[in-house]
Amino acid sequence: MIDLREQRPFASGGNRHCYRHPEHPERCIKVMIPGRVGELRARAPWYKKLFGDDQFDDNAREREGYHQKALKNAAADSIVWQHLPRWYGIEDTSAGPGSVSELILDSSGEPAMTLERYLQLYGLDETIRRALSEFADWLRLSGVMTKNLLPHNLVIRETRENPRLVLIDGLGRSAFLPFAEIFEGSRNRYLERRIKRMWARVEWETSDRAMTWEEAEDISRRR
Repeated sequence: MIDLREQRPFASGGNRHCYRHPEHPERCIKVMIPGRVGELRARAPWYKKLFGDDQFDDNAREREGYHQKALKNAAADSIVWQHLPRWYGIEDTSAGPGSVSELILDSSGEPAMTLERYLQLYGLDETIRRALSEFADWLRLSGVMTKNLLPHNLVIRETRENPRLVLIDGLGRSAFLPFAEIFEGSRNRYLERRIKRMWARVEWETSDRAMTWEEAEDISRRR
């Protein structure tokens, strides 16, 4: 068991705390926030409550995401790893089951900056536009399935002058039925919707936010 009692999270999301692995500092351990699964289940629509706790556990969903068709038997030098951290599985920790993955670091050895933070500092400049376009092309080429691509779930691997975006959360498909993994046409349409929504979110993040994200997202869907 990995002892995290002396560790403090270096980051926390809505559902998980992120720790640096005490024995492998180049790895990240994500642990569900205590009681969060129960909270998500309590707020879920009735039909989602018919499923087990795995539907509300981000670690279980991440494991499923890394076992999708595009990644299941990917070679070590496959293009799928150009914009994804390596994943090492689920391990027991003193804080509960932890999803262990590669920790994306900056040049100083600290956890890499999120796209959200970059946009706050520098806006949607040409450098990050190119990085976003490269990431979108990678999605199309690799066929990797993601949920909504949110700026706080993408980090910048390289320097500001030559950034490469890496998806650290939100892997897997949001659609319940598996058509997008089975049929090429369905997969292409699914990925294009994710990419379109990614651009809409980035543009909203750098706007005056005169409207809510939900309103902006609705407009994006109708375009």
